[in-house]
Amino acid sequence: MSYFPALLDLSNANILIVGGGKIATDKLEKLLDFTTNITIIATNISSKMKILIDKYNLKSTIKQYEPKDLSNISIVVVAVDNIPLQKDIFEQCKKNNCLCNSVDSTKYCNFIFPSYIKKDDLTIAISTNGTSPAFAKYFKRFLLDIIPDNIGTFLTNMKNKRTTMPKGAKRMEFFANEAKQYIKSWEIKNETK
Repeated sequence: MSYFPALLDLSNANILIVGGGKIATDKLEKLLDFTTNITIIATNISSKMKILIDKYNLKSTIKQYEPKDLSNISIVVVAVDNIPLQKDIFEQCKKNNCLCNSVDSTKYCNFIFPSYIKKDDLTIAISTNGTSPAFAKYFKRFLLDIIPDNIGTFLTNMKNKRTTMPKGAKRMEFFANEAKQYIKSWEIKNETK
């Protein structure tokens, strides 16, 4: 099965993380690149997660998960080793129409976390559909090496120009040309390395 790549607006999404260990903390760090509307429920919370909870003023509760915890939740990340609990939460998520990711149990997921790059307004998702996480990891590093540090400035300039130019064929041609020239400048820089 292949996963459909979608970029979600999380600004109004309520996210629940069940678990407080290393993997839960890794997922929390990724989510924090996009939102702070996150609640954590765990029987034990790592010191690193506690630091993030305090830093971003996140809601957290030390307790066992209960089905009522899904109330008003859009997305759930289940980061516990308890496979029956993963299955139960996944089934409850289906009934509640919320997305679920059970870490390392793809049969209890209806979405996965891709490897990704986020530099200002640029976000690139990389997935091998679980075939080779190692490839995704090293391909991400390769892309990071070729993306210039000033990508944020370029994209901000493009955004500003889009608000001042009237829509139409000339505008589309202008932006296509700007993007081509900018990317071409990367090739020149990489050839000189």
